[in-house]
Amino acid sequence: MSAAPLGSPWSRTVARDDRGVLTVGGLGVDVLATEHGTPLVVVDGDELRARCRAYVAAFGADRVIYAAKAWPTTAVLQVAAAEGLLIDVASGGELHTALAAGVDPGRIVLHGNNKSVDELDRALEVGVGRIVVDAMEELERLDTLARARGVRAPVLLRITPGIDAHTHEYVRTGHDDAKFGFTLSLGLADAALQRTLAMDTIELVGVHAHIGSQVFDVDAFVANAEVMVDLLARWRDEHGVVLAEVDLGGGMGIAYDAADAPVDVAALARAMLDAVAARAAARDLPVPRVLVEPGRAIVGASALTLYRVGVVKDLPGLSRWVAVDGGMSDNIRPALYGAVHPVVLAGRASDAHAGPVKLVGKHCESGDVLGTDLPLPADVRADDLVAMAATGAYTDAMASNYNRLPRPAAVLIEDGVARTIVRRETLEDLLRRDVPLEAPSRGVDGSAR
Repeated sequence: MSAAPLGSPWSRTVARDDRGVLTVGGLGVDVLATEHGTPLVVVDGDELRARCRAYVAAFGADRVIYAAKAWPTTAVLQVAAAEGLLIDVASGGELHTALAAGVDPGRIVLHGNNKSVDELDRALEVGVGRIVVDAMEELERLDTLARARGVRAPVLLRITPGIDAHTHEYVRTGHDDAKFGFTLSLGLADAALQRTLAMDTIELVGVHAHIGSQVFDVDAFVANAEVMVDLLARWRDEHGVVLAEVDLGGGMGIAYDAADAPVDVAALARAMLDAVAARAAARDLPVPRVLVEPGRAIVGASALTLYRVGVVKDLPGLSRWVAVDGGMSDNIRPALYGAVHPVVLAGRASDAHAGPVKLVGKHCESGDVLGTDLPLPADVRADDLVAMAATGAYTDAMASNYNRLPRPAAVLIEDGVARTIVRRETLEDLLRRDVPLEAPSRGVDGSAR
């Protein structure tokens, strides 16, 4: 069967076959839904690997760090590591997952604004490559832990650079009044440097700065680079220390709709690397090693989510509601950020006029809305499959069991084969953390005990 590609924001192998059925890597979503159930996250392996390779080609080997928080599932970390990316983790759980995925600890970067003693100690125990320090208390904890283990902790100081990227307020991280890092304008970065230099347990490697997420403005990334190089030059002049690395974070935006204009990776890399080199030359500073941390830009557009329609409700003169078998528990972004994901009828062709619908989930919550004014065909009906684009980032990673819905499965499509990379939760899974006050009088099948 021939296939017509859908194009951005859908991943590269997403197409429609002669029946009008959506395909991923040549596999029909109707077959995937039958075999794996819905909701179902479908990862386009070609897209995932191509994005990893594009970043490595643009920024260089061992310069790209996958921000695991976007989607830290084991298989995705394995793909990223196999494609030459380092792995950034933001918690003990993400660190545990990266280690389970077989990632070399020396290629792991530990992040987070409130790391526990146990998380820091585990990082030292396994020998992570870098620890990004976010607060003065953390430096003191690291000093104590490293001294007890007789090791030196490899550290990047996270700097809040005072750059206000134009993005949603919940994902802006570079402006002065942020929860992350040592604020440069308040002198906190200088205080952190002085304290670090006084500690023989800390190996200060460089600095880190991240301006936000879903950013399209190249100038914001360039400004961040220039501020960091200026800081390194000033610290050399004032403290006699020359730091070798500058991690410029991630936040590169992807296309969720036609209005989004993601920056070309190669062009972004040229702009950032040229800015660092030029600024270093102007300050007579050795050019630092530049690292970046794409997360969403690697995995976001690599996946779609399949849902099955359960109810269609028409309110004449008002609106049309289409309810699916998932919702805010598997994609909180629309409710949390007002995020927009394109949606199409996926399991069949339709010549019906596409009218605006409200796509909602099955949760007992008025805010359980996946999208409004979405153009689905007028003949959309119960049991239809619909697909939502660009759901690889911050969906499964932020999923919940609200209303006790089991979380979805995920499959990876490569070489015409669908492999399960996240199994669907069962009803028994939902009970695993519960501790009853006493033995129930009836079993889960309703029978008396």
